Amino acid sequence: MRFNPKVKLDTDRVGDAGGSGGLGGGGMQFPIPGGAKAGGGLGMLVVVLLFLAVSCLGGGNGGGVQLPTDDTFGGATGTDASRMTDSERYANCQTGADANSDADCARVAVENSLYNFWSQELAKTNVTFQPATMTTFSGGVNTGCGTASSQVGPFYCPPDQTIYLDTTFFEEVLQGQLGGQGGDFVEPYVIGHEYGHHIQNLAGIMNQVKTQQGPKSDAVRLELQADCFAGLWARSAANTTSKEGVQIFESLDESDITEALDSARAVGDDRIQQRSGGRVDPDSWTHGSAEQRQRWFMTGYETGDINACDTFSASTL
Repeated sequence: MRFNPKVKLDTDRVGDAGGSGGLGGGGMQFPIPGGAKAGGGLGMLVVVLLFLAVSCLGGGNGGGVQLPTDDTFGGATGTDASRMTDSERYANCQTGADANSDADCARVAVENSLYNFWSQELAKTNVTFQPATMTTFSGGVNTGCGTASSQVGPFYCPPDQTIYLDTTFFEEVLQGQLGGQGGDFVEPYVIGHEYGHHIQNLAGIMNQVKTQQGPKSDAVRLELQADCFAGLWARSAANTTSKEGVQIFESLDESDITEALDSARAVGDDRIQQRSGGRVDPDSWTHGSAEQRQRWFMTGYETGDINACDTFSASTL
């Protein structure tokens, strides 16, 4: 993955809340229960929900779920940037050259690419695009969904339409505790997944989730669709441009997609249950298996068709 050194970065939608030791306390401690205690009960459910979590925040008010190519969707409320404080973490992120040398600036470039892609993709539908904001933090953060600690991991909050990232998650948890291989496209995959939840929120999909657990539950279908949306973006990422019309990515290759797939595997429900020392219990799944998460990411990546991401109509996941 390499960014165009000449592209200008837009930091307007990216901020940093700084540290809040009283919430998270010290370094990240991510509790993965082991042994019999992890056998699909509440403990495992909590752990699973920590990873790329959103379904627990989305609520549910009934109704069928459809893809954002239908004119029946209700829109989300306007973006609330009032909680997006700024510690000047991204002040030096000016160009793609900065993104190639600094992980913080790379994060901005990824957001710019997602913003560009989804604004164009939703222009083909009857869903009005509104950008998500993105806030990094350490220790803990106050959000429109309540107070969150670093233990929650990356998540999207529908009320304030913000993606929250404690960036220590990628090395300490995804690689350290879950055995992911890492790589520079791991974080873009996660951000792409969370932005997928934002698109679901705009399209009215998220609020219609009823069933929260099980291999064919609405929660699993929601997460797999977000993976598919991430793959959809990844397919076109190399062609996205800035608001000045300058290409954002200079290159994106198969090794980047391999890194995304490895991360999808690491956060599969069955993989997390295995790593915790418990038995694999599909009835407690909230995000889908490793194989499912990889397959739906590739569905978006290979087809480039948003309609192919209709996990809610799929008979098999």
